[in-house]
Amino acid sequence: MKKVFYILVTVALIIAAYFFYENYEFNKYINNPPKSDMNIPINEQAPVQSKGRVEISAPISTVWKILTGIDKWPGWQKSVTKTTIHGEIKEAAQFEWKADGLSFKSRVHTMVPESKFGWTGTTLGAYAIHNWFFESNGNKTIVRVEESLQGVFPRLFKNYFQKNLDSGILKNMNELKAASEKK
Repeated sequence: MKKVFYILVTVALIIAAYFFYENYEFNKYINNPPKSDMNIPINEQAPVQSKGRVEISAPISTVWKILTGIDKWPGWQKSVTKTTIHGEIKEAAQFEWKADGLSFKSRVHTMVPESKFGWTGTTLGAYAIHNWFFESNGNKTIVRVEESLQGVFPRLFKNYFQKNLDSGILKNMNELKAASEKK
């Protein structure tokens, strides 16, 4: 019985150490990111990454207002059920949100009006960097998005998280397009 106890304690310590290591690596990256046009670019070394692009038949001001209106995300993103913003939306602003049954804690890292919007986010065992880029094309807007995921779960279940991130990016872009073109 003692042997089983020691094995379980050892496994628990290894798992805890892995969680702490992944958290440390994420914080090390976001506190000293490589040079980029975003304050924190996606982590190109993360096990899961996705990128997308969409053309929206709406002016950039409309698209920008919808995406940065975090308090209104539940109105146009089907998976988002709740958002809580601490203060006004600007760089360093913190917000919490729920999507697909998960709770996220996020912080805006880049906000250049009608040009760039990015945030970091954490949930149990996963850390994300999510960046959006906007470009005006007449009365249309080109939106590019990129996201990286790292942490214990994205590393252990890479294929599952990759598939979900790819489909999530596509879904987000299509929902943003639909909401923007309705205005």
